[in-house]
Amino acid sequence: MMNDWSEAESFVERAHELYEAGRWAEAEAALRRALALNPYRAEWHFNLGLTLEAAGRWDEAERALKQAHELDGNDDQIMLMLGMTCLRAGRANDALSWLERAARMNPDRIDAYVHQIEAFAALKRWDEAEQAFYMAMQLDGGHAGAFANMGEAQLLRGDTRRAIACLREAAQREPTLPRVHARLASAYADAGRPARALELYVRQLREDPGDVDTLLDLACLLIDMNRLGEAHERLRRVLELDPNESDAHFYMGEIAMRCGRIAEAEGAYRVARKLDPEHPDVCRRLARVALQRGEVGEARRLLRREAKRAADNDLPPEEYAALVSMMVEARLAKDAVHVASDFVKGNETDAGAWQLFSMALLNTGDVRQGVIAAREVIRLNPGHTGALHNLALASIRTQHFARAGVFIARLAKANSDDPALRRLRWMRFIGRARRLMGRRLKG
Repeated sequence: MMNDWSEAESFVERAHELYEAGRWAEAEAALRRALALNPYRAEWHFNLGLTLEAAGRWDEAERALKQAHELDGNDDQIMLMLGMTCLRAGRANDALSWLERAARMNPDRIDAYVHQIEAFAALKRWDEAEQAFYMAMQLDGGHAGAFANMGEAQLLRGDTRRAIACLREAAQREPTLPRVHARLASAYADAGRPARALELYVRQLREDPGDVDTLLDLACLLIDMNRLGEAHERLRRVLELDPNESDAHFYMGEIAMRCGRIAEAEGAYRVARKLDPEHPDVCRRLARVALQRGEVGEARRLLRREAKRAADNDLPPEEYAALVSMMVEARLAKDAVHVASDFVKGNETDAGAWQLFSMALLNTGDVRQGVIAAREVIRLNPGHTGALHNLALASIRTQHFARAGVFIARLAKANSDDPALRRLRWMRFIGRARRLMGRRLKG
């Protein structure tokens, strides 16, 4: 038995060396051999969890860490790591449970509060994210990680001003914090300052030229800036580093689409889909390719598949908007109504959700319900130009020309440069003229 335990110790020492060298599979094998000889060492299960986490195998890492916790239920470090692993796996509620237990076990463990910020933000529990931030500040008023995670939370919330302030503070306090300049660049990009974002992405890549995430973010920014050649170079570099990076293939497809190279775009999208069948945008892009080729049946098949995914998952608002718009374009208006209706059910106070629902209803010819939905948009956002446009158009089609004039006037006040104004005014004028002509002929 003593020889077995001594041999197990040697496997663990070897695993440490392999872990430090980034040789995860070999480190895992060594740790499993050690645990086969002595399965009662909590720290070895913990090390196995760390190794699996480093390899991105979140579920297996969680199982190993739970075994460590069963052997040592008072180790707050194990609880913290369980929380972080659940976060990486996208299970924010489970993460919070472990992080809160770690904080109760050791109230001075600042990392527990720092990661709680991230978990609360993932759940859109903004007030509690701020509370976790202030708890971290009480322990260390200059903790760069707390500022960085609070900045990320503000980005998710849409408050770019506060996001920039927090991320700048994090970068000043700890310039070597992982990807801090890239995260700040993302905030500047969201704030409409692409030049500053570009500077920061380049700075991040000077520090870590092989940072795939930053290369991808920079490529996206360059695409938005219509600097397609430079974006292509960054994506080519990503694929040199990782040929199986699905997002790189997807954005190669985006560049090809912008350049009118439809066949090349389709090929890139299909590779992205093969590498990541759940990629959030690739089905819609393939549907777009099918529509451009006149293959309406194929586009409808892809969009119905995407609608099923939307029913099974809580998609981000921009994905719902893109899906509904494309379904309308593919003459799947009734399917679009079902998708938009599901979106409204979970977002009753979101004017954008009601606008999608209104647009889908009006495209089925259900003017009455479409107008009701559009009025809900106006109740939530009185200056919503899309809803005002829909209400003006519906009023013209139902020959309520005076009411249409009111909505057109409100649309002009909200956005006097709206290109739809001239068309709506002309349609109202023609409609009134035809009705007047009809009355004269009857008279």
